[in-house]
Amino acid sequence: MIPFASQRALGQDLATHLLNEYDNDYMEVADVRGAVADDLHGAFAEWEAQAHALTKCENYLYSLSINPDERQGRLTRDQYMDYIERAEEKLGLTGQPRAVVFHIKDGREHAHVVWSRIDLEKEKAVQMSFDRDTLMMVTRLFAKEHGLELPKGYEKDRGEKGQQLSLYETHQKRTTGLSKAQHQEQVTDAWRSSDSAKAFVQALADKGYILASGNRPYVLVDLYGGINALPKMINDKTVRTKDIRAFLERDYPPDSLPHVDEAREMVAQHRKAIEVHIKTEQHLDEKNKLKKMQQTRRDKQEAGQAALKQKQHHEWQEMNVQHKGERMSLRAAYLVRAKQIKQKRYQNRPTALAAFLGRVSGVTLVTKKIQHRRDRKRLDAYKEKMKALKERQGAERRELQHQQKLLALDFDRKMRGLKQVEKREIRAFEASMLKEVRIQARGGRTQMPSLGLELTPRGRPSAPHKAKNRFTSDMAKERYAEKFADKTASTKDRPVDLAGDFKQASSGDKTEGQGGDDTGTIKPKSQSRLRRTRLGRSRNPGLDRRR
Repeated sequence: MIPFASQRALGQDLATHLLNEYDNDYMEVADVRGAVADDLHGAFAEWEAQAHALTKCENYLYSLSINPDERQGRLTRDQYMDYIERAEEKLGLTGQPRAVVFHIKDGREHAHVVWSRIDLEKEKAVQMSFDRDTLMMVTRLFAKEHGLELPKGYEKDRGEKGQQLSLYETHQKRTTGLSKAQHQEQVTDAWRSSDSAKAFVQALADKGYILASGNRPYVLVDLYGGINALPKMINDKTVRTKDIRAFLERDYPPDSLPHVDEAREMVAQHRKAIEVHIKTEQHLDEKNKLKKMQQTRRDKQEAGQAALKQKQHHEWQEMNVQHKGERMSLRAAYLVRAKQIKQKRYQNRPTALAAFLGRVSGVTLVTKKIQHRRDRKRLDAYKEKMKALKERQGAERRELQHQQKLLALDFDRKMRGLKQVEKREIRAFEASMLKEVRIQARGGRTQMPSLGLELTPRGRPSAPHKAKNRFTSDMAKERYAEKFADKTASTKDRPVDLAGDFKQASSGDKTEGQGGDDTGTIKPKSQSRLRRTRLGRSRNPGLDRRR
């Protein structure tokens, strides 16, 4: 039972990595909570937006990988969830949004859990201090209750701690088929079998390495472009970095070695010349199988997108029919009411003498005006109801349109995430194919082919400050020492008179001991001092390099 955890950002890259089906025999997104989206890309994007909006937290995710020991049997899903709940409680992540993904890779089942560290109520990130110690405590208790044995490093006496490969070392192993331990074995053998620096460099070249310099004095560049510090590749605790430098500095000073970029170009050209690019039918079949799997997955996603568009079109049509029916019903109700009132007025109209008296007295005119006013009010009320109905229907249409747009954008986001996953799977396939090609080019051996390159040092740089020692005879050295001593003494014995020097310089008279030309002009001291400073600066790099 080995948990690995880290605080991190770049949620989209993490989601793409977790959804990579080529590197995993089986992939399942078991749970996504605390997010509107039901996929990893969408959930991680929401958590990133919350982190940027509410806090200044950059590593807004906490990722945990649970790797059980297959030799002790697989864990059940209940056991996985039990461990996750225990870790969640002890880490202070209870109730935080999370995603759980299960993988089976090379027959080994493991789980990934990703939490959002952003507490929405407190508007700050959950503090993750001493999380490794907390996970070790949870792992010990879980193993004790479930009868599991822990690896070295998890006991309380803390035995020898195993080293975890870095991402760079894992990438090197994935693309070359050679582990860090195998590289160390080759370099250590070359070190132990060499009695001189030249023999050691030649042994490294025979094993596929070239000695270079970079941020460190001595760096190894292998045939596949991998870069590693030389002291770290010698697996011998008795050998220290200062011993390696003392062993190589005389014949191969760091300044005489090629830079790591130059060395990588050299090995790249050599690799192209000796590497056999084999494209077997098996590779083509695997690539076609991968593309077929991706196409099937894409077709399923596109089918869902097409079904969504058809569903949205159907919803839109239903809404239009419903809204039209509501408007027609309101209009029909108004017309029926108006017809009923008209019929009632016709039935109750005055006749004969009543009609005559109504016209003579003006009652009929007043009655018509009253009726006309009532009709106008009823029409205005109808118009107001129709206006309110249209506004409500417009709001419903806008809401439906907004929901449909969000769903369409969600599908577009899922398609973009799927394209990212496909690119990651293609890169993983190419890395796997390159690894097989390189293994076949080596003939299945763990040793890389010989570079066949002779590393000739450029030589030491010139040393201008040693020009005084260019005389070889004792008499010449003595004469040079006497002359140099007299000149130094004459200079030192000369009294310093700043006021006099300043007065003579201002008067324009040429003084003894100052440089000048035939015209009698005085050479400024500042220029002489500047020239001496420049000469001194030009000498310093050489001094530094020889040190």
